[in-house]
This record gives sequence, structure tokens and C-alpha cells, in this order.
Amino acid sequence: MIQAKLRAGAITTAVLAAAIATTGCASHKFVRENIAVVDERVTVVEGTAGEALARANAAHKLAEGKFLYEVVLSDDSVKFPVDHASLSPEAEARLAELAQRLREENRNVYLEIQGHTDATGDSAYNDKLGEARAEAVRRFLAKQGVALNRMSTISYGEEAPVAPNDTPEGRSQNRRVAIVVLS
Repeated sequence: MIQAKLRAGAITTAVLAAAIATTGCASHKFVRENIAVVDERVTVVEGTAGEALARANAAHKLAEGKFLYEVVLSDDSVKFPVDHASLSPEAEARLAELAQRLREENRNVYLEIQGHTDATGDSAYNDKLGEARAEAVRRFLAKQGVALNRMSTISYGEEAPVAPNDTPEGRSQNRRVAIVVLS
């Protein structure tokens, strides 16, 4: 009788041990499979982040020390009227002079054309207006023979004022386009 109980206990223990071992193997296999999937995703993300960092560093090296000069269309004769992106005849004359200067220098330069607005109105609208001002300058310079692939536009809207926006004079100075010439 005791031997029967011992035998039944041994069988029960063996069955439980086998069940635990089988369950443990399944859990380990599940964990290994999921870790492999996560490792693969991390590797992809690390690769993408590394590539992005490399591109950013390369762009930084290209831009570093390459600033030549800046032309700003903001004096009284070329300021943009409120809510307008069209160029005045005076602004067109200044831009024609810049295009002539670029031709005479005969250098491979890149122009970053920055559009700005005053702080009146909606921020999203000002971003669009700043872009429209920069695009008006880009189109005019293209007509003057400056290659389109050597120009880019960006709008800062109301974000980078050069004067306080609480006076009409300050707001007038903030309605401008800056052209950064890079080599």
C-alpha cells in the first residue's frame, strides 16, 4: 500500500514536472520570438536615427562658415504693405541689382529667401503671407536669371521680429524679406 502511494506520488510528480518543463519551454520560445521581433525593430530604428544624424552632420558641415552676406528688403522704399506680398518697383530694382551682382561674382551660391510678417493677424495666416512674400522674391530672381535650384524659401511669419510690434513703425520694419547668400 505504501509502495502504491509512493508510486502514484512519483507518477504525479513526474507528470507535474513534465507539464512544468513543457510550459517553461513554451514560455521561453515565446519570449525568444518576441525579443527577436523587438531587436529587429530597434535595429531598424537605430539605423534610421543614425542615418538622419549623419545627414544632419553633413548638412551642418556644408553650411558651417559658408555665410557670405545678407540682403534685407525692409527699408522704407521696399517694405511690404500690410497684408500684401507683391513687390514694389523699388524692391524689384534692388532685386535686379542683387541678380546682377550674383552674375558678376559668378560664384556658385545658394540663396535662402526668408519671408517675415508683423504680429497682426492669425499666426497661421502670417506664415502663409511670409511664404508668399518669399515666393514673390524667388519668382522675380528666377526671371532675372538666378537658377531655381539655387534658391529656397522659408517663412518665419511673425516669429522673428526685428522691431517691436506695438508701434506702426515697428510693424512696418517686420514686414520684410531677407535673402541669405551662402557659398
